[in-house]
Amino acid sequence: MEHPMRRNRQALDSGQIERVLQTGTAGTLALVDQEGLPYAVPLSYVFHQGKLYFHSAKEGHKIQAIRSHPAASFCVIDQDRVVPEAYTTHYRSVIVFGTLRIVEDPALELEAIQALGRRYAPDQGEQALEAEIDQNRDRFFVIELEPRRITGKEAIELRRQREAQAE
Repeated sequence: MEHPMRRNRQALDSGQIERVLQTGTAGTLALVDQEGLPYAVPLSYVFHQGKLYFHSAKEGHKIQAIRSHPAASFCVIDQDRVVPEAYTTHYRSVIVFGTLRIVEDPALELEAIQALGRRYAPDQGEQALEAEIDQNRDRFFVIELEPRRITGKEAIELRRQREAQAE
């Protein structure tokens, strides 16, 4: 069941959503574990060809949760500035809702881990990236989040600022 955004005037459009996902450096993956309990974990990610990719150790709470319940959401906070005199925050965030899977295709796994490496270590060069991947490839999984729905929202003050700048 999809829940409509209560303050839809504050919704981000698809271009703004993509910008947040392309420029954000971390987010929180929300899962339900094998016991039916909520589990949220902060992760680095890459938004690549319309999907989110993460890397993970091959064992642990996160992998067990994904195998038990592949539905998930992932939240990226683009901005969160506290404005104490107004008792508010000026925020911008995106939430991706979808299904997780462990990537089993070796070519896609390599493409995704290369995209992650280029994103977080852009100055290291391709040779260093390939050496790092080769050295550690047997220690990690690549996880894909296939979006079913993506929403984004910002504080009305930020919306008004953008609209004023566009005039």
